[in-house]
Amino acid sequence: MTTAVPDSRSRIPEAVHRRRWLILGVLMLSLLIVVLDNSILNVAIKTISTPAPTGLGATQGELEWAINAYTLVFAGLLFSAGLLGDRLGRKKVLMGGLVVFGIGSALAASSGSPGELITFRALMGLGAAFVMPATLAVLMNVFEREEQPKAIGIWAGGVGLAIAIGPITGGVLLDHFWWGSVFLINVPIVVIALALMLWLVPDSRDPNPGRLDPVGVVLSVVGLVLLVYGIIKGGQIADFTDPTVLATIAAGVLVLVAFVVFEKRSSHPSIDVTYFRDKVFSAAIAAIALVFFALMGVTFFSVFYTQSVRGYSPLQTGLLMLPLAAAQMIFAPRARLLVDRFGYKATTTAGMLIIAAMLAAFATLEADTPIWILEVIFFLMGTGMAHIMTPVSVVIMQALPREKAGSASALSNTFRQVGGALGIAVLGSVLSTAYRGGIEDKLGALPAGLRHTAGESIESTLGAAAKLGPRGEALVGSANDAFLHAMHVTALWGAGVAVFGAVVVALYLPGKVPTPQRDKGKAEQELAEAE
Repeated sequence: MTTAVPDSRSRIPEAVHRRRWLILGVLMLSLLIVVLDNSILNVAIKTISTPAPTGLGATQGELEWAINAYTLVFAGLLFSAGLLGDRLGRKKVLMGGLVVFGIGSALAASSGSPGELITFRALMGLGAAFVMPATLAVLMNVFEREEQPKAIGIWAGGVGLAIAIGPITGGVLLDHFWWGSVFLINVPIVVIALALMLWLVPDSRDPNPGRLDPVGVVLSVVGLVLLVYGIIKGGQIADFTDPTVLATIAAGVLVLVAFVVFEKRSSHPSIDVTYFRDKVFSAAIAAIALVFFALMGVTFFSVFYTQSVRGYSPLQTGLLMLPLAAAQMIFAPRARLLVDRFGYKATTTAGMLIIAAMLAAFATLEADTPIWILEVIFFLMGTGMAHIMTPVSVVIMQALPREKAGSASALSNTFRQVGGALGIAVLGSVLSTAYRGGIEDKLGALPAGLRHTAGESIESTLGAAAKLGPRGEALVGSANDAFLHAMHVTALWGAGVAVFGAVVVALYLPGKVPTPQRDKGKAEQELAEAE
């Protein structure tokens, strides 16, 4: 992904310059649906796990795949999609990505089984991979250098807006329509974005595009899918020593090792692994991955806590998540002030420790805990994230040469997606294993053939209890108790990951940067902060 920057106004046609803010609005609309899709799905996973006709009766493992199918395809193709846009034209690739995303959304809305939903979510991830890098590349080619920080700040604000309104939109749709409406809502937005893009957005391409790396893309996607599949499978059967589970995880690791070796020897790698020789760069990338590892895992189980245990509706659950998004929107633009005063190391370490403390606080939540405590936890988690993402993004952008800014941005996005996918897989598997251990001996009233399925998740247990009628009422209390125990265990695992992240950034990130160097890199900092 390249982000070519015009050196002077003469390189941007006057007609394009006059409508640059309208173009930015179209780009934000395109970006909005890509980011909105994941956040809107968060409140729908409980409904989708409900047996038909309300949902699809998806198991916890299938829910994890419904999220990760999108994320893994998106992350695996991000670099190649950016290079393809450089080669063929960013407008063409952006519009093509939107068309694929819209088709995938329509198909996902009409899914008749969890397997179909997973397949169509992967198709949506394919389209999204071509949208995300192209929006920023087009933006950099329609704004002058002095206006780029402001434009990127507004562009990034669209991401925060999507995170905030996604759960609420999902809740409203689920209160009035069937579960597929959370995907179908994307289709009219795609149609509007395509019409405006055809009218307003100019095309651009890189005169010297990089070469594609199909072997690297295949190796990375296959390796990640095998690794994640093995982790999720281990959680489903509550046995990570099972030969199939071990073989799948080992195969995933071996393919990823082969990917690293291939990229190291390739003349045109998707990911230049030599970047990771820089300890500061590696630590910053690890911080982003670990933050999203913890965040996505927590979001996954918190939805079941609020809806299955506490009985809140999807809309109420969406509103409960607002403090997390609000804190990010409030503090992210101001995080640089703390960096200027205390340095990168202190600011990001404090942010990581706040997240670790809030994850540990989840281990204190019970079925009757006052809900305002959960709101405080979400707000402080968002605060911690804001003081990690902004300074770490600056470090990533400054660690590489200026001409590699596009690669740095793509790497940041890739590891954020991979971290989130692994967070859902690992913490979801911990949740599933702990839940099965707590509920297994309470399923004696169920027919033998139903016991294994009923023990996979709280929704499976509650569905089985409903079929028993009055005899199943006692099982509801046991399911809630088992889930709370599993949530506490999972939260402590997540807190441990965040503490590890705090140690990494405390050891390797730089402290305060001397004032002259900060002034020299001001433009790069503003760009990275917005990213």
